[in-house]
Amino acid sequence: MPLFSPQIPLPLEPRRADRFEDFVPGPNAAVLAGVQALLDEPGAFVFLSGPEGSGKSHLLNALCNAARSSGLAAFYVALKRLPPEAASGLEDLEKLDLVCVDDLDRIAGNPDWEEALFKGFNAVRAAQGRLLVSSRQPLASLPIGLPDLASRLAWGVRLTLQVPAEEDKLSILRQHARALRIHLPEDVARYLLTHGRRDMASLLTALERIKDAAFSDKRRITVPLARRVLSAGPGDIPQA
Repeated sequence: MPLFSPQIPLPLEPRRADRFEDFVPGPNAAVLAGVQALLDEPGAFVFLSGPEGSGKSHLLNALCNAARSSGLAAFYVALKRLPPEAASGLEDLEKLDLVCVDDLDRIAGNPDWEEALFKGFNAVRAAQGRLLVSSRQPLASLPIGLPDLASRLAWGVRLTLQVPAEEDKLSILRQHARALRIHLPEDVARYLLTHGRRDMASLLTALERIKDAAFSDKRRITVPLARRVLSAGPGDIPQA
């Protein structure tokens, strides 16, 4: 039996080749250690919360990649990327060593998804599988409608990612630039911090837009280019 109905194409693999080594812990060293510990703890469950861009997806992808490198059967799914009808197709999670579920808050309050996840989480627990679930909101703030699911989620270890400090944000920008295979000058990185939106999700998106503009114009990444990209709307193409 497949994990999901074959009629519904779903993103089940890690999105990127994220690694724990590339995660900039800053104030989140204990969270990083808690997630890594799942590899050595069959039957363990971690509920990971944190704001947009704090590194939740990075950690889920990194754990999935590390598990597979260790010979474990691992499964990653991003709930925000799934169609509503996908809830009916969840199957056979008990055959996996690790299940990573991203974006739980995106389906909170949806009866079909809540029932499907409750059954799936029970199957993982019964088989002593590992479970890592992420959410932008802490568990106490999630509008979970199914009491059984709320109770099941409360059994896990709760970890919360903190917003990184300014120097940590710079380190994350540099790391993301390396992942994009671009050179990010120090003055451009600091310009992004002082002139762009300060949350990490927006900063990383801005860096990707700057990369695209530099490649399109066949130019180096400079402060004037960054200024032009930031002055254009997110959906606009900055003009040279």
